[in-house]
Amino acid sequence: MKMRVYYDDTDAGGVVYHSNYLKFCERARSEIFFAHGKSPAIDGGHFVVRHIEADFMKPAKLGDLLEVRGQLLELKNASLTLAQSVWKDEVKLFSMTSILAFVKDGKPTRIDDETKTFFSSLFEEKPY
Repeated sequence: MKMRVYYDDTDAGGVVYHSNYLKFCERARSEIFFAHGKSPAIDGGHFVVRHIEADFMKPAKLGDLLEVRGQLLELKNASLTLAQSVWKDEVKLFSMTSILAFVKDGKPTRIDDETKTFFSSLFEEKPY
């Protein structure tokens, strides 16, 4: 997913504020569903972040055109692990690995087979 850095994404120096990289990755995860005519809210459940490991390598700045790339690392019964990275051209600026748990009513819940197939097929050929 490509996105532009706007003024409200930056700090006073025009550099992307650190927490916005997480927001960029969240938008890309949601866009996976929207681009395929689906919603990230599934049968009263949704994915929540359980764990994140992040590396900030280089800064993005006001006006930069960025691309969020991702790869499914693991798909379990009630969670999945994604690697995501933010790039400017061919320069990696940020990377993170996140474990996302599927929950309903605040409790971990089994991911339905249709959603598992959806994720598996998305990442079979290449990262998004």
